[in-house]
Amino acid sequence: MTDDLSAVLARLRAGQTSAAAEIERSLAAAGAPPCRHAFVRMYADAARAAARAADAAAARGAALPLAGLAISVKDNFDMVEHAATAGSVALADARAESGGAGQAPVGDAAAVARLRAAGAALVGHTNMTEFAYSGLGLNPHHGTPRNPATAALDGVERIPGGSSSGAAVSVAAGAAWAGLGSDTGGSIRIPAALHGLVGFKSTQALVPRAGLLPLADSLDTAGAITRSVRDAVLLHEILAARAVTLAAKPLAARRLGVPRGLPLDGVDAAVARAFAAALERLSRAGAEIVEFELAPLAALPTGGIVVSAEAWSWYRHLSGAQQARVDPRVARRVVAGRDVLAADYIERRAEQRAWVAAMEQAMAGFDALLSPTVPVVAPELAPLQADDAAYFAANGLLLRNPSLVNALGGCAVSLPCQARGELPVGLMLWSRGGQDDDLLDTALRIEQVL
Repeated sequence: MTDDLSAVLARLRAGQTSAAAEIERSLAAAGAPPCRHAFVRMYADAARAAARAADAAAARGAALPLAGLAISVKDNFDMVEHAATAGSVALADARAESGGAGQAPVGDAAAVARLRAAGAALVGHTNMTEFAYSGLGLNPHHGTPRNPATAALDGVERIPGGSSSGAAVSVAAGAAWAGLGSDTGGSIRIPAALHGLVGFKSTQALVPRAGLLPLADSLDTAGAITRSVRDAVLLHEILAARAVTLAAKPLAARRLGVPRGLPLDGVDAAVARAFAAALERLSRAGAEIVEFELAPLAALPTGGIVVSAEAWSWYRHLSGAQQARVDPRVARRVVAGRDVLAADYIERRAEQRAWVAAMEQAMAGFDALLSPTVPVVAPELAPLQADDAAYFAANGLLLRNPSLVNALGGCAVSLPCQARGELPVGLMLWSRGGQDDDLLDTALRIEQVL
C-alpha cells in the first residue's frame, strides 16, 4: 500500500472505490503474515458495518470525514466492543472482575468516539508493550510483531518500536490507514520512525484522554501514526475537534535549530547519514539551519521517578497474583514507583517546571528544532528478547530523544528521511507547547522536500 489516507479519500469522493471494498482489503492485510501479532483482537463485523454505513451516507450526500476507512486502536483505549487491557493478561483479568483495577467501560474512550463519529471503521485493538512502559514494542503475552518495513528491505527480524507497536505495524502492513496510539515518552514517534511512517505528538491538552488507560497521566498524550503529514493533520483535527490553521509559510522563511550534544550522541552510521542528508536538502530548499548549544539539556531532570510513581498509582490496584503475571521487565519499573516519596515526586516536578522555562527561553528565535527521532535504526529483535542488559540499554537509547519533548510539554512530529531502499530513519521536528499548527505547517513543507 503506497497511498495515504488522503489519496484514498479522494478516490472515494470520485466514485473510484467504496468503503466496503477498501475495508475488505484492510481486513485481508490484517490476516496476512506481515501483520502477525499486530492485533490482540479484531472487530471485523463492526468495521464492515461502519464501512457500509459510510457508503450509504455518501450516497445521500452526507460523506463522513473518514468515510468508513480502516483505523486501528491501541489496546489502552476503551472501546464499546471491548475494555482496553493495555497489552496485559493481568489487567485483562482485573478488568473482567468486579471491583478490579478499573471498571468495565461505559463506552468509547473520547478519542475513539471522535474517530467513530467521523466515520472510521475501527478494525481492532492493536498490540503494545504491556502498560505502554517501553519504547521497544516487545510483548511476551501476545507475541511481538516484527517490523514489516525493515523485513521487506533486509529480511532481518527487527523490533517494531513501542509502545504503540501494533499501531505502526497495522499501518505499515496495510491493515489500517492510521493507528490511534499514545505517547508518554515517544510511544507514537519511535515506532513511526522505525517503520518510515509519520508520528505526531500534539501538545498534551489538545486531545482528551478520558478512557485512555494511563501510564503517567502528566505526560500521556493521545495521537495517531499515519502515512503522511497531511494525514497527520486530518487525524489531529478529528482527535482534537479543532481546525488546524496552516499558514503555508515557505521553508525560506523558516529558522530551524539543530541542538548539538545529547540528541546526536550514539547516532549510528545510517541515522547520521540520513540526518545529514536531510539537513543539506532543507538548507538547499532555503531553510535557515542553525547548529547551536541548547544549554538546558545538560540539566535535564530524569523522568523515571515521575513515570514510575504515576504508573504505580494506577496499577497498584492489581492483586498480588495479577502482578505476578506482568512482564518482569515492565513490572520492575512499575513497582519502583511504590518506593517514591511524595516529597521526591513534588521536588522532581518542580525541577521539571524550571527546566521547561529554561528550555523555552533557549529555544526562542527558532521556528522549531530538528533532531533524529531515535539515534539508531530498528535493532534486531532476538538479542533484546534474550538479554535484559541489552533490552534496557536499547530502551533507554530509543526513548532518549523523543522523551525530551514530553518533559518539555511540547509537540513533535517524526517523518521519514532515509534514502530509498535504506532502513527507515526518523527526522524529529519539535517545538514548545502550543505551537502545533506552526509545527505541522513546517512539517508539510519538509515532507515535500524530503
